[in-house]
Amino acid sequence: MKIVIATHNTKKRRELEQILAPLNFTVINFELSEVQETGATFEENAKLKAENGCRESGHPCIGDDSGLCVDALDGAPGIYSARFAGEHDDDANTKKLLKSMKDKPKNQRTARYVCAICMVFPDERSVIVRGECEGRIAFAPVGEGGFGYDPVFLPDAAPGFTMAQLHSDKKHMLSHRGDALQKLAERLKEFV
Repeated sequence: MKIVIATHNTKKRRELEQILAPLNFTVINFELSEVQETGATFEENAKLKAENGCRESGHPCIGDDSGLCVDALDGAPGIYSARFAGEHDDDANTKKLLKSMKDKPKNQRTARYVCAICMVFPDERSVIVRGECEGRIAFAPVGEGGFGYDPVFLPDAAPGFTMAQLHSDKKHMLSHRGDALQKLAERLKEFV
C-alpha cells in the first residue's frame, strides 16, 4: 500500500520507514504543511497530522504523535516532549529532564514512551492505535543512536541498555512506535 507519512522530523521519518518496510507499505515522499499540535492527547495530535496529510496529498496518510511520560513528573513531558525545554532541541530537553529528576532514586524513575498512530484514508475512514514501551530514566545519557530521550531511557525489555545503545532492529522490536505500527498492521487486516 502506498502511503504518506505526516512528519517533518527526519529521524522519526527514517524510523517509521524502517518499521513499515516489512509490513508492505511503500512510503511516498510528499511535502506537507506543518500542523499545529493543538490536541490534548497523543491520539488527537496524531489524527490532526494524518487528516492534514491525507487532505493535502490525496493518499492514505499516517500521523504519529509520541513522547515520554515520567511518573515522578505526573506524566510530563507527555505531549510536550519535543518542546519540554522550549524549542525543539533534543539535548536541551534531555538536560531539563535529568535536572527535574536529579533527586529521584532508582525506584522513582519509572516512565514510558507512548506513541499514537492514526491512519486516514481519502474516503475519510481512519484508524488509531497506541503503543507503549515501559522503562525508567537513567541518571546520565548513554549511547549515540536514536533520538529524543533515547540516551536516558532504559527500556524494561532490554535491561542495562538505553534505547540509544540498541541496534535499530532491536529498538524497533520493543519500541513504542514499533508496538503501535504492529497494532496498526493488525487492525488494517480487518479495516482495508
